Amino acid sequence: MTGPGARAPDATRRDLLRALAAAGGAACAARLAGSATAIAEDVARPGEGVVAVEEGGLAPRPARWYRKLPEDWVQCGLCPHGCRISEGERGTCGVRENRKGSLFTLVHSRPCSVAVDPVEKKPLFHVLPGVPALSLATAGCNFACKACQNWEIAQARPEQVKSATLSPRGVAELARRHAAPLVACTYTEPTVWSEYVHDVAVAARSLGVRTVVVSNGSIQEEPLRDLAPLLAAYKVDLKGFREAFYRSHCEGELKPVLDTLRRLRRHGLWTEVVVLVIPTLNDSVEEIRDLSRFVRDELGPEVPVHFTRFHPAYRLTNLPSTPVATLERAHDVARGEGLRFVYLGNVPGHRAESTWCPGCGGLLVRRLGMALLENRLKKGACPDCGRAIPGVWS
Repeated sequence: MTGPGARAPDATRRDLLRALAAAGGAACAARLAGSATAIAEDVARPGEGVVAVEEGGLAPRPARWYRKLPEDWVQCGLCPHGCRISEGERGTCGVRENRKGSLFTLVHSRPCSVAVDPVEKKPLFHVLPGVPALSLATAGCNFACKACQNWEIAQARPEQVKSATLSPRGVAELARRHAAPLVACTYTEPTVWSEYVHDVAVAARSLGVRTVVVSNGSIQEEPLRDLAPLLAAYKVDLKGFREAFYRSHCEGELKPVLDTLRRLRRHGLWTEVVVLVIPTLNDSVEEIRDLSRFVRDELGPEVPVHFTRFHPAYRLTNLPSTPVATLERAHDVARGEGLRFVYLGNVPGHRAESTWCPGCGGLLVRRLGMALLENRLKKGACPDCGRAIPGVWS
């Protein structure tokens, strides 16, 4: 094991650079403060809050959300699975382990992917358009989605991926060093590393950096209540709007995700919703209409909804990419149900990538893929008619 003041072996350093560059967003725009490789080099360089790469070993930390049971069993209170875990075993996510009757997280301060991305990649379209976000992930997820794009790290156990050791303070300093006003907990499922998310958000706030979470929304009430005051925004991947789809496609449940969305509204935390539209599985007009009505009635008509194009991935390679016409139909259905900010994702150049004023119809924020081309907002309002546009703008 390499200590904080030691130098990592060159071979290990090269392996980390390759792993982080591959997993962490090589598409990062050149105009940003650093590329994925530059960030990886920064992480691998020992310094305050950052230590050199470690091979294999885990870093157990006491978990925050669980209860002890008789005979050295524990019950995790982090996500709706509520795993009951015997001594020496792990929960569904693979990153929380019972050690002698106490629950530990194995991934605190152990990111396997670190990069600088545009905030539009999350996607968060109503949060500081065009700014870079220092993005990080550890191993692990509480879902097993068949179309997972990051399955190599999301479905991995901590000892199966190369990780750096990066403290919460180190994350905050890294963001400042690369002129990123946001830290994004993303790529895998931040719920299963919520202790790290919590401590990163506290450290980032002390340096004037805000934290956002990109999540599947499958989290229990108590940890969400503890995290919400520390966060600037929360993006939820709403996988579909049918329980059967959640069970067969994600090995999860829909109802807890809807409960999370309702709680986010009560907490007043800025929320955006993304729906990966998969041909024949969750793309019917009826399902899109039901989803849109839920957002309108339970969350509010001004919550942004992104319908994103599916491409074959992981265990779902037998279906074609989503036709653009299917996305446009979903867009029209959602708009017809009264949603005011409906976007299409993975369709570069489409007008529905941009933000339009619901008042006068004027173009407010023009995008091309993940690139910001123009931002006409003035203090969060339309410069033409003065209509306030909800979001985090400053």
